[in-house]
Amino acid sequence: MKLYNNINSRILKEKLYKSQEKRTTISFYKYVHLKNVALFRDHLYVKLDALGVFGRIYLASEGINAQISVPDKNLNQFRSTINEISFLKNIRLNTAIEDNGKSFFKLKIKIRKKILADGLNDSSFDVTKIGKHLNAESFNNLTQEAETFIVDMRNHYESEVGHFKNAFLPDADTFQDALKIVEEALKDKADHHIIMYCTGGIRCEKASAYFKHRGFPNVYQLEGGIIKYARDVRDKGLENKYLGKNFVFDERLGERISDDVIASCHQCGKPADTHTNCKNVACNLLFIQCEECATFYDQCCSEACQEIIKLPEEEQKLRRKGKSSKGKMFSKGRIKFQNSCSI
Repeated sequence: MKLYNNINSRILKEKLYKSQEKRTTISFYKYVHLKNVALFRDHLYVKLDALGVFGRIYLASEGINAQISVPDKNLNQFRSTINEISFLKNIRLNTAIEDNGKSFFKLKIKIRKKILADGLNDSSFDVTKIGKHLNAESFNNLTQEAETFIVDMRNHYESEVGHFKNAFLPDADTFQDALKIVEEALKDKADHHIIMYCTGGIRCEKASAYFKHRGFPNVYQLEGGIIKYARDVRDKGLENKYLGKNFVFDERLGERISDDVIASCHQCGKPADTHTNCKNVACNLLFIQCEECATFYDQCCSEACQEIIKLPEEEQKLRRKGKSSKGKMFSKGRIKFQNSCSI
């Protein structure tokens, strides 16, 4: 039995965009000791593939981290399938706030050393001694107190388009970098209430345990992250303290939480908060682009890339041979994007 999808990604994307099937985007995670990761990986793939699930799932001996898309007609069966797995029974499933059903186009389940790259030595502290969970109402109340320090545990390109009011925003490209920057910012705040938040909660699960280990007793984390908070404030009629968009790591690249547009186009400086990847596949730079610049630059990050996409496909393939275009993003701190590219 084939336990992976090797159909061309372009074909799969075109099929997804044309499809009228209603799908729901879901994320979940669990820190748990997995003994036979490879066996569980194959078992999970068979079960989810049969339900038409798309998405990206990371497995490691420390647990599971999943972002997926499920056909609405199979949602109940999906929940039953998950509940049949003992350590996932009744797990919290975060459903997307703004969902067009086009978040993922195939199923990928990968085995990693960790479900979250953090650079930490887990044997040096107890990862189960996490910070106290806060629901949306408790979060809002605690942020009103003077001795409270709100920390965004995400990367700069995530917080650039949306974040909580008065939050500390690390200028970091990775979670590992963010941990170092946050620890420096917390030096004189041992007596503060430290509230951490991220997209769905997984980064705070690890960060809160780490900072408690580092001597900060009053550490809290937003339960279910921004995704659950946004849904709860809407359903319960609470004040929304989140400004702008929530960046997501799928084809949507963002879901709107409030009407505030707090970022700017990286090419012209106009208010904008739509992330995109440069249309030049060899570049693939993640950056913010307004509608006018998307038209002017043909969805490219620069005039150089704009010229490349006009070349025959075979020549484009030759130019990008041996080059990696993964993980490139616009660098924070540059006020205006420069129309140049190193590709």
